[in-house]
Amino acid sequence: MTDALSLVDDWGPEKIVVVSHRRTGMKGVLVIDNTARGMGKGGTRMSPTVSVGEVARLARVMTWKWASVDLFYGGAKAGIVADPASPDKEAVLRAFARALSNEVPREYVMGLDMGLTEDDAAVIQDELGDRGVAVGTPAQLGGVAYDRLGVTGYGVAEATDAAAHHLRLPLAGARVALQGYGAVGHAAARRFAELGATIVAVSTAQGALHDPAGLDVPALEAAREEHGDAFVTRHPAGTVIPPGEELTVDCDILVPAALQDVIDAATAHRIKAKLVVEGANLPTTPEAQEVLENRGIHVLPDFVANAGGVVAAAFAMDARYSGFRPETPAIFDTISKRLRENAVTVLDEAARHAITPHAAGRGLAEQRVREAMVSKGRIRR
Repeated sequence: MTDALSLVDDWGPEKIVVVSHRRTGMKGVLVIDNTARGMGKGGTRMSPTVSVGEVARLARVMTWKWASVDLFYGGAKAGIVADPASPDKEAVLRAFARALSNEVPREYVMGLDMGLTEDDAAVIQDELGDRGVAVGTPAQLGGVAYDRLGVTGYGVAEATDAAAHHLRLPLAGARVALQGYGAVGHAAARRFAELGATIVAVSTAQGALHDPAGLDVPALEAAREEHGDAFVTRHPAGTVIPPGEELTVDCDILVPAALQDVIDAATAHRIKAKLVVEGANLPTTPEAQEVLENRGIHVLPDFVANAGGVVAAAFAMDARYSGFRPETPAIFDTISKRLRENAVTVLDEAARHAITPHAAGRGLAEQRVREAMVSKGRIRR
């Protein structure tokens, strides 16, 4: 069991709330990491393996992510220990929302993460009777439909394009391998194709598909619609390879966009890409980051590369009580501008100080959070 007090450092967490409900079997946790720059905002995930430590790590990533894109919310995250495919999902979700009614929406606003859908965000709103308790609701309810729009994947591709251009690795014609072909991965693949890149590998929880000559993205999307995650084993093009091998295929750019800690030091030694772009949260371990740095492989951190979702969330936060839906073109324009600028800034800072991009990006984000903490008297100058 995680000792919650052992998670506290100079940045946070400020609050850890563990909740449960006997009849539904609901167990969950909310971690509010740091609110110096604004109230807590981060996604809510549902998985049988959710832990306090995992949610705390993700809440810290949100602290750096909001600061990295210079938006005024604080790091927070929530998690529910449950199977998202369970027939009891709605009952568990409603119990979780009720249990956090003291914190939501005054201190934390729920959003979407692994295991939750736009309709789940609508259920949370319905349970608490307040449009302001959750964002990521369906468009028919006035929400910013992250998954349908593909904002996070779009941002990953935009950040990759800027980083690749900065590193003199043109994206047009570059070979890209994608781990994960869910909401982030398939939207990123679509934008990569529009920018002229060639997708040489994709994967899901059921396997991986590889074609050195390139996979047709529209055909992949059609196969995913028909077969779900199993499309990688039923698609007529390419070769089925064991899960995990998509990380080490011959490519120019690797985008891990599935789970955390999938690239450890051993895997990092086998990666052939010139640029790794973290589409998922925490996909590389600190040891792997050092290995990649020593091998001359650049890594664009998660809190820079996949921040398109938080930019869209900021628009959604503003619109929670509005009768007007946020303008989609403005969302995409802002994602592109902020993520492209951040990608170049972080890579420049890393080169200037001879440190990893993670250390450089985190240093810039920490400076912004520290200045806010000083201004509010939370720490001494």
